[in-house]
Amino acid sequence: MVENDQQKTAGRKTVDGSSRRRFLVNSGYALGGLVVGGALGTLIKPKTTEQTAPDKTNGEQAATPKNYNQALMFFTQEQFQIAESAMERIFPEDDTGPGATSLGVAFFLDHQLAGEWGFNSRDYMSPPFFAGEKEQGYQGRLKRREIFEIGLRELENYSQQQYQSRFVKLTPEQQDEVLKAFEADTVKLTTISAGSFFKMLRSSTLEGAYSDPLYGGNANMSGWKMRNYPGSQMSYLDAIDKDFTKIEPSSLQDHLAMN
Repeated sequence: MVENDQQKTAGRKTVDGSSRRRFLVNSGYALGGLVVGGALGTLIKPKTTEQTAPDKTNGEQAATPKNYNQALMFFTQEQFQIAESAMERIFPEDDTGPGATSLGVAFFLDHQLAGEWGFNSRDYMSPPFFAGEKEQGYQGRLKRREIFEIGLRELENYSQQQYQSRFVKLTPEQQDEVLKAFEADTVKLTTISAGSFFKMLRSSTLEGAYSDPLYGGNANMSGWKMRNYPGSQMSYLDAIDKDFTKIEPSSLQDHLAMN
């Protein structure tokens, strides 16, 4: 079950890695085996611990630079809010680190849907369509961007039916119940599978939390820092003959020749 607000503020002295993402564990997804990578002006602002140097010309604090990568390329504002709320319940913030919202995971998904991944440009999308085996993956006429449009709309519809309220206005526990119903495929939809949509949403959440910040998520490489993942390193010569060494993560941006 996803941790509620009381559990998050209970002040645990020790952190059990298996309790970090109870929602994921209960849904049968093991974080430890994840392969990294993969496929709001007023909504959220990126967190930063860096202090901006005072403006020497007038002594005032200079404005914090904007993150222009955090802008919508595909979602409407309403779709983005629903996606962000759902992703935060799948990957919630707790005492071990930030959640999907702070990591900018919904921006990652938005940018992916706006590009080749959203258009299924590398997939065979011509008929006839059959229900493939599990290892064959999705076979159908709907593009990923269309599946997400339908899935987010149905999340909203189901929330209205069950709780007479928008999904983003539900309590965390109610949001969990809605997501569990989709995960268990008990919500019967006419155009897509609720369970398949949930799996795609969950996978995108994890990919956004752990992919290179280049793609819009994993803000400040905080997802990597939570797991002591070194990111994109050019060499491990300094650590290869040593015991486990904690390495400060590095993104693809750090390897630009101009740096």
